[in-house]
Amino acid sequence: MTITSEQLKAVMPAATPANIQQYLPYLIQEMPVYQINTPARGCAFLAHLAHESGQFSVVTENLNYKAERLVKVFPKYFPDVAAAQPYAGKPEKIANRVYASRLGNGPEESGDGWRFRGRGLIQLTGRKTYGDCSKALTGDKKTFQDSSDLLVTPQYAVASACWFWTVYKGLNDIADQSDNWTTTFKGKIYNKFQWLTIKINGGLNGYDDRLAFWERAKAAIR
Repeated sequence: MTITSEQLKAVMPAATPANIQQYLPYLIQEMPVYQINTPARGCAFLAHLAHESGQFSVVTENLNYKAERLVKVFPKYFPDVAAAQPYAGKPEKIANRVYASRLGNGPEESGDGWRFRGRGLIQLTGRKTYGDCSKALTGDKKTFQDSSDLLVTPQYAVASACWFWTVYKGLNDIADQSDNWTTTFKGKIYNKFQWLTIKINGGLNGYDDRLAFWERAKAAIR
């Protein structure tokens, strides 16, 4: 399976020609390396990339949220508008709050949340994830931790996404299942694409948007 610029445009109609040409060579290079090499795998992968990257327009996580949006996106950390208000419109402060003391990050005051916020086409997040990916792609655990902006270059934005999909999360196996496959988790039943979304996102944020990209991908890539 080889991805073409025409197929990418069909999947991501808002992607600019320049961005498609920027990422296409690396997708062609890296997807086979990580066995994202069948229509089922490629369609699911590209659909999630389309959502996570805003159709190739965003490679660094945007955390500039209003209070009301913080309550919806991060209810665990901001249970109501009053709790969210001190953080509203302050991306660095938000990142340090919501990513503190997890994903290998230090506490809120360490600044790790902002330092290791989402980067790359699939929004790699957290000190530990940066280190694991860095070791896999460069042989040095510290490369992305010390030079995090490498993850926003086209080469590593793509390679890190492929690594995350295949190695870190094992999503090819899920993508291989039939479209009517389901799984049960904590008493709830999820279909294949819902489960892929949960494995990537931790929840179903942006599910309808992801699903629309998946339908486009399945129509374009056979």
